[in-house]
Amino acid sequence: MTTRRHSASASPYEATIGFARAVRVGERILVSGTAPVEPDGSSTPGAAAAQAERCFAIIAQAIGQLGGRIDDVVRTRMYLIDPADAEAVGQVHGRVFGTVRPTATMLVVAALLRPEWRVEIEAEAIVESEA
Repeated sequence: MTTRRHSASASPYEATIGFARAVRVGERILVSGTAPVEPDGSSTPGAAAAQAERCFAIIAQAIGQLGGRIDDVVRTRMYLIDPADAEAVGQVHGRVFGTVRPTATMLVVAALLRPEWRVEIEAEAIVESEA
């Protein structure tokens, strides 16, 4: 039987909506849509690049809690509320993933859950099987 492991973050929505920051099943780690939420539950201030940096930090931590590394990411999805933020968020993505080069999708959406959020990011990783 395949075990399912979860990780959590500071998001105030995980408990109320009923989701995990990330779930590992076998060699696969799926990271939920990750918004720029600070450890105290507040939103990361600033432009889309700063918010994307925070999203990727949360994603890296979640993957790490489940035995993976950011280099294990094979897919990302980036949701923006303003197409003008695409270059800045894309540059952060490029810095985070360097030569890893996961598949990626960037979408512009009408809104995110909080009006101050400019970006939300999902990730998927494939890691070595556990002994």
